[in-house]
Amino acid sequence: MRALWSTGLVFAALCVSHVTAASDIKPYLASALADPGRTADTRDDARRKPGEMLAFSGVKPGDKVVDLIPGSGYFTRILSKVVGDKGHVFVVWPDEYAKVAHPDPENSKALAATPGYGNITVLEQPAAAFATPEPVDMVLTVQNYHDYPDEFMGKVDPVAFGRAVFKSLKPGGTFLVVDHVAAAGSGLRDTDTLHRIDPAIVKKELAEAGFQFVGESTALRNPADDHSKKVFDPSIRGHTDQFIYKFRRPK
Repeated sequence: MRALWSTGLVFAALCVSHVTAASDIKPYLASALADPGRTADTRDDARRKPGEMLAFSGVKPGDKVVDLIPGSGYFTRILSKVVGDKGHVFVVWPDEYAKVAHPDPENSKALAATPGYGNITVLEQPAAAFATPEPVDMVLTVQNYHDYPDEFMGKVDPVAFGRAVFKSLKPGGTFLVVDHVAAAGSGLRDTDTLHRIDPAIVKKELAEAGFQFVGESTALRNPADDHSKKVFDPSIRGHTDQFIYKFRRPK
């Protein structure tokens, strides 16, 4: 019995931890990564691991997806090419975030107006009122989940936010959350100071919102990061320990 129990634990661990192999990067994703419109972005690919991350997400041609708080549009450009003409990318800018990220929303609008990126729609809405015009296959947020409970975002209730994302997804849809790791047990303590979040609290909040945890990609984990520094500290910026968590809306 002990041997079987141990085997079960190993199997469970394999189910929730994912390392992307080259074969996992499908031709449509490889083509999107090679898009000439990404020339300025490719210098960051080695550290941001977009191929590994999006292969783990399962995004595919024809999908309707959300790039939530997309920054410079690094992932928006890739997603646009992955989902293609039969898919769509909704770029969502919370009003509160846009006030401190000018001119990023305008950059998103300029990208949506660029030939070859006509499948992008920019949505501006209050942080506490996340919604999509139609059900989507995936919501992606990179390094911004930790912002929602902070004062500048209006101290949005993370569980209520999770429920809004849940509502926007099709049954079986994916919520991919990427963020900077905070010290174990810290909860939301460091979200507004170090710009980090305890991965355990993310799992807890999204479970309360109705999501199932699917697993984690370790592509951005960095054991050399001790989780004590602000993510903008020159000694760690661009190389923080980050979790990539995949959640699913049950069918």
